[in-house]
Amino acid sequence: QVLLVESGGGLVQPGGSLRLSCAASGFTFSNYAMSWYRQAPGKDRELVASISRYGDIINYADSVKGRFTISRDNVKNTVNLQMNSLKPEDTAVYYCQRVGYWGKGTLVTVSS
Repeated sequence: QVLLVESGGGLVQPGGSLRLSCAASGFTFSNYAMSWYRQAPGKDRELVASISRYGDIINYADSVKGRFTISRDNVKNTVNLQMNSLKPEDTAVYYCQRVGYWGKGTLVTVSS
């Protein structure tokens, strides 16, 4: 059974940082690229960042380049998203994704 469980969301002030983590289980983690998506209220879900199986290919949405960093640990079966210089427009539910599967999401709220 594939499980993706996100953690690390919360309320943060503009300019602050958060680190999201996704714990994966039920499949051979190193065989799959992983991604983080987000969905803001009233908007479509969008890709934030993706990382290849061994971390050698990484892509970011233009809106987060230079502020967010995706990483993975193929021993711990986790994929992380370090988010710095957060803006109110980063407020969204953040989802961990593997092809065919989604986590339940973790809410990030950026507000003063």
